[in-house]
Amino acid sequence: MTVWAAMASPRYLVSSWPWRSYAYLFSSVPVGVVTIGVLLGVAAASAVLSPILIGILLITMFPLIGVLIGRVERWRAGLVLIDGISSPHAKMPESLSRREKLKFRRREQASLRALGYGFVLGVFVWPLSALFAGVSATVLVITLAAPVIADGDEMGMGPWILDSAQEGFIFLLCFGPVFYALSSYLIGVLAGAEAALAKAMLGPRQDELQRNVAELRRSRLDLVDAFETERVRIERHLHDGVQQRLVGLTMTLGLAELDLPDGEGKRLVVKAHSEAEAALADLREAVRGIHPRVLVDHGLEAAVLEVADRSPLPVNVQLTLPSRLPPPIEAAAYFVVSEALANVAKHAQATNCEVIGWVERDRLVITITDDGVGGARTGAGTGLTGLVTRLDALGGTLDIDSPPGGPTRLRMECPCRLGD
Repeated sequence: MTVWAAMASPRYLVSSWPWRSYAYLFSSVPVGVVTIGVLLGVAAASAVLSPILIGILLITMFPLIGVLIGRVERWRAGLVLIDGISSPHAKMPESLSRREKLKFRRREQASLRALGYGFVLGVFVWPLSALFAGVSATVLVITLAAPVIADGDEMGMGPWILDSAQEGFIFLLCFGPVFYALSSYLIGVLAGAEAALAKAMLGPRQDELQRNVAELRRSRLDLVDAFETERVRIERHLHDGVQQRLVGLTMTLGLAELDLPDGEGKRLVVKAHSEAEAALADLREAVRGIHPRVLVDHGLEAAVLEVADRSPLPVNVQLTLPSRLPPPIEAAAYFVVSEALANVAKHAQATNCEVIGWVERDRLVITITDDGVGGARTGAGTGLTGLVTRLDALGGTLDIDSPPGGPTRLRMECPCRLGD
């Protein structure tokens, strides 16, 4: 929503937008005066001190002043631009020192553009804002106060001479709404033009938008990689630590079972032995779900076939993959299939299921179809919501078509290369 869009509404005159426009234009005056004062002051100081090192350092500060100007102006533009102005500055790594961050900001084109806007604001914008907003507000205030002014003294309003409160009140009723409407639209136009200029000079360029999108995608991929690394660490800890301890426990209980005579003690040892074996089986199943070894060693097709073999209902698998895919993509596809088949077994009341996968235009496509009762959706406690987020971080999508009564068709698409 902008002041331009607000002026197209019939409720513009009774909304807060005229007053927001006044606030935006009037706030340009102190900001513009301070901006040009600071710029001229730093320029004069650097000229006087140019023979020594301090003058050179002051010259290098100009882009940093532009950064501050841009921050203030983007905040102020929120008065007439509801969405504000996006920052064009690149996100800096947290590992950089303060000096490196300042050096990085000085070299950005966005800092120089903001500096140029500060000069335009200090020389041209604020005087025009003060002139038009000041005249408009003065005329409007005098019109509203006409009954009071005319009651105490004779006042002239254009071709009219008002010398009584009654005449001032009639003038207010006749011309007050007209002046308010004209001034409100005039101020709205001026505020919209100034905000448009600020957005053009302070907003991100196309290449900066693409850079910000690439940085966002890179950061999300870093999160996926961190998750994968942590998942592998947990799997190794369980496999090499907890699982080995349970194996040793079952062996010890098995030996104790052979040495003990029949009786209550042996019965308890036999029960503990069976419980330990069941816990070991559950742990191995959990480890397989956390980081399936077959996926790492043999790829997506073999891992999906293993999941299908463990399914309680018949699953037809048809995967046609030309080569191995990057590990994060294989992991995401595997867990989509695994979660989908688990949901089919638990909720769908299906008699068979089909998993088909192929590569189309450098994108991995996998569909999981069942003949169950339908009604599946994300956010319904099925575990698919996290998979949607995970695929989105990789640039992929997950679509579900599951009308009541079935069938259910889940389709995932994901680039075959990271960063696409």
